[in-house]
Amino acid sequence: MKDGNLQKIQAIRNLPEELNASINGLNDEQLNTPYREGGWSPRQIVHHIADSHMNAFVRMKLILTEDAPHLKTYDQDLWAKMKDYSYDITPSLAIVSGIQERMANLLDDASESDLTKIANHPDNGMMTLQNFLDLYAEHGKNHVQQIIGLRKKMGW
Repeated sequence: MKDGNLQKIQAIRNLPEELNASINGLNDEQLNTPYREGGWSPRQIVHHIADSHMNAFVRMKLILTEDAPHLKTYDQDLWAKMKDYSYDITPSLAIVSGIQERMANLLDDASESDLTKIANHPDNGMMTLQNFLDLYAEHGKNHVQQIIGLRKKMGW
């Protein structure tokens, strides 16, 4: 595995700690404050990361076990409006912790040729396992930065 990919896998492993640090000490009102006009709240972001990364993990496994599988999409904005996104974040934090380790282990075990395996994404076209590694090494960090930015903006 190339050094750049090893760093990306480590970023995947680091996400639970970074996410927990970003929300540490926030009360319910703060967890429900959108990071920008029309944006999600930290509570919604935590639930979104859990849902998105569960989907990504399943997609990665499909790429590794099927021949060019067709992937299913979902509307993340509609999911964020569902009632379960207003619930306690503790279960989603547990999911993030577990799924990140599972994802990192899966990617640690992937060979260079595995990284070139493909799937057909209805919106993005053909995607490789490498594309998913690249995306999910950054996805959670970007959302953590939204929470950190909100905290700075609000003086929390």
